[in-house]
Amino acid sequence: MNTHDGAPTEHKAGFACFVGRPNAGKSTLTNALVGQKVAITSGRPQTTRHTIRGIVHRPDAQLILVDTPGLHRPRTLLGERLNDLVRDTLTEVDVIAFCLPADQKVGPGDRFIAAQLADLSRGRRGTPVVAVVTKSDLVDRETLTKHLLAVDRLGEWADIVPVSATGGFQVGVLADVLVGHLPPGPELYPGGELTDEPEAVMVAELVREAALEGVRDELPHSLAVVVDEITPREQDAGQKDRAPFLDVRVNLFVERDSQKAIIIGRGGSRLREVGTEARRGIEALLGARVYLDLHVKVAKDWQRDPKQLRRLGF
Repeated sequence: MNTHDGAPTEHKAGFACFVGRPNAGKSTLTNALVGQKVAITSGRPQTTRHTIRGIVHRPDAQLILVDTPGLHRPRTLLGERLNDLVRDTLTEVDVIAFCLPADQKVGPGDRFIAAQLADLSRGRRGTPVVAVVTKSDLVDRETLTKHLLAVDRLGEWADIVPVSATGGFQVGVLADVLVGHLPPGPELYPGGELTDEPEAVMVAELVREAALEGVRDELPHSLAVVVDEITPREQDAGQKDRAPFLDVRVNLFVERDSQKAIIIGRGGSRLREVGTEARRGIEALLGARVYLDLHVKVAKDWQRDPKQLRRLGF
């Protein structure tokens, strides 16, 4: 790529991490920047349980986005491990994007995160931190201006960028800002890749999203989803020209029998809805027809049990 005067610009490549309170819009922003769904979204906090990398390919740069669980004051062993995951990620990236939703006032949770980010930016690497005011379309101009001033007072930022991931407002500007903080270097991933997450993790996240969205406030966050197997089904000779068919077996773990009943629903109606919704996303992800076999199991108090946390992948 060339500059306006014809001189070639250096290609850049590196990692940007989104951090913020739960439900600050990090996953939605990841999907908007990549242009495709790679991180699950939900109106419920603590949806994301794994770091999910979305890859933005540009002629002048490759920006690898790392989405993390919301950084928060932990109340369970799971919460502590999620926070450790965030902190480990922050030490390995080139730029940090701190997401603060415009429709929520700056609060103790934001100040808690800002204090930790200040230590990182003053550290040996001096990682730059960009304050990203998400959900800017949900407030009027006066409210947005006041929020931007409050964010400015919260810390010392390399940049402050208001965005709306759903409306596309300044998403490209944010990409430019993040790329500006990356080091020079060649592409780190092949041009066609949008994420480096294993397919099983993506499938589990799609099932979990469908389960969370369907029950609104009834289901607590004590839901874990594990893919047991993804196996191709043998086709008859006359079916060879048809799209491949996959059997996908998935286990959903909750902590109590009452939660199991909520997910299954009367006569299995809720679980069928979850399966129908998740299967659409899984078929688009895998490029194949899918038979989705869902099983709901009780793992009592798994969020506080180290052995069960390990078994469930945390």
